[in-house]
Amino acid sequence: MFDKFIEISMLYGFYGGLLPEKQNLFLKAYYEEDCSLSEIAEQYGISRQGVHDGIKKAEKSLKEYEEKLGLVSRFLRTEGVLKEIDEQIDRLTEKYKENQSLSKQLKSMKKTIDSLND
Repeated sequence: MFDKFIEISMLYGFYGGLLPEKQNLFLKAYYEEDCSLSEIAEQYGISRQGVHDGIKKAEKSLKEYEEKLGLVSRFLRTEGVLKEIDEQIDRLTEKYKENQSLSKQLKSMKKTIDSLND
């Protein structure tokens, strides 16, 4: 997909709520709060290896969810398509700037697309 940190962060954003509580907490601490394995282990009273295993198991689960559901892939494809449509609207707006009626419709379309990105 891309950089592991970004990949796991995106997968966590989509599927984190499906993980068991401990795995969810470990991933959040490790990826979002930038805690070390030792810090997490100390916080939860388990071994560093236990935290490591929990994180690896959670990462594997997130990847399996994505393989089965494909929500992140679908989201990224949709974002790419919306960006291309947005760029085409910009080109058409520039090309037909003299046609006020068409310009108004294109601006309305662009506003709708922009609202999807919010």
